[in-house]
Amino acid sequence: MRVDIAERLRELEERRRRVLQGGGPERIKKQREAGKRTARERLQALFDEGSFVEFDQFVSHRCTEFGMDRVDAPGEGVITGFGTIDGRLVYAFAQDFTVIGGTLGEMHAQKICKVMDAALKAGVPFIGLNDSGGARIQEGVDALHGYGNIFYRNTMASGVIPQISVIMGPCAGGAVYSPALTDFVFMVDKISQMFITGPQVIKAVTGEEVTLEELGGARTHNQTSGVAHFWAQDEDHCFQLIRKLLSYLPDNNLEDPPMLQCDDPPDRADEQLIHAVPTDPNRPYEVRAVIRAVVDHGDFFEVQEHYATNMVVGFARLGGRPVGILANQPRVLAGCLDINASDKAARFVRFCDAFNIPLVTFVDTPGYLPGTGQEYGGIIRHGAKLLYAYSEASVPKLTVILRKAYGGAYIAMCARSLGCDFALAWPTAEIAVMGPEGAANIIFRREIRDSDDPIRTRQEKVAEYRARFCNPYVAAARGYVDAVIDPRETRARLIQGLEGMITKKESRPAKKHGNFPV
Repeated sequence: MRVDIAERLRELEERRRRVLQGGGPERIKKQREAGKRTARERLQALFDEGSFVEFDQFVSHRCTEFGMDRVDAPGEGVITGFGTIDGRLVYAFAQDFTVIGGTLGEMHAQKICKVMDAALKAGVPFIGLNDSGGARIQEGVDALHGYGNIFYRNTMASGVIPQISVIMGPCAGGAVYSPALTDFVFMVDKISQMFITGPQVIKAVTGEEVTLEELGGARTHNQTSGVAHFWAQDEDHCFQLIRKLLSYLPDNNLEDPPMLQCDDPPDRADEQLIHAVPTDPNRPYEVRAVIRAVVDHGDFFEVQEHYATNMVVGFARLGGRPVGILANQPRVLAGCLDINASDKAARFVRFCDAFNIPLVTFVDTPGYLPGTGQEYGGIIRHGAKLLYAYSEASVPKLTVILRKAYGGAYIAMCARSLGCDFALAWPTAEIAVMGPEGAANIIFRREIRDSDDPIRTRQEKVAEYRARFCNPYVAAARGYVDAVIDPRETRARLIQGLEGMITKKESRPAKKHGNFPV
């Protein structure tokens, strides 16, 4: 029997046409009316023009329960493939909400697992564009098994390739755990929602009334829960942020992050650093101004900008080389470490260490935030995460002490004892077990109590303690600080330190894994 090739080609084109139209004109119209692009439009906007290569276009479900035998689901509600972003190979999936609400069933999950496996084999970043109603109820346990397979792959790929989740619509129930297992979560204002149980279930169980946006919108997860890392104004802004993030990251854990040619002089001295830190130890200031004055061209890409704002983390470059920046923020809670700040910083340290990104830490903290709320919430356990993360990190670690560095918080912000490779201090640095006021009350308790003028005596003892210990020179004399520097030298000295440690190698005890204090 002879095959009519022209007929076969017409059939191919017709099948392609049906897949490309997704859920059809009406559902596409509703998607756009909701302020959302279609899945294909999103991939076109994210990837370099014409570079995206789709596979598994004709995969279909095999469910027959509850009328599913009569339901056509073009592409099985998800588009998978690879392409380039700014010339770099990236694998991705995009859920298609116009096809059965983007719900995940057995074959939908299989497509995602296949593209995840391919990304891991290729050793390149993986991006998931999430826009789904959750598990496809008609497929029951097959859908749940599909989620489990995705979670397992997220975990296996963790620390091997960068994983990015983009929430571009609803992401509910079990679906939220895949983004939570990835490295970075992007959300778009007014169109993204993430939650385990929706408003109706919450009202039925607890009686609480809450809107979708209040429960799981971009503001909630960027400001309150800390689940998300970036808050985009719209989809275009979101894609710009993703491209910016990728510019700092290597393809995988065996590669170095991408270097750029730098025309910002490495020995550039910024005069504003002389007055960046107030001489009054109780006056706040903006630590981002210090960071921007030091890094290449003042370009600092902040991560989790709206969460735990007493801690600032993000990416920048020094001499063209990507670095991870951490800094206490004296404008918020005086720069104290608390539960959320410790979690935020520890996770960022571990990401940078996994992907060979050197760490630069700017220190100005009076200690851990006191109070029963913090103690009952487990500040001991959460604070230990930061100690663990810095100690475990084997990338080059550079620290600059700007002002206060007291007690356990001094250690937690990458002191020499946690493996800091290059420790610098400004002349304004105060390195001590605690602040002068508290220390004087303890050390000189009897002298103050027995004095004829306790107030004056206390002031004198506070001044004595400050003069003897609240400076960087005691630590420098012990070798805990490598150099006390003019603030204007900070950029040059950090670049020198980075160059001196860039070939750093460390051996660690053989073990299966440590027991991170989660």
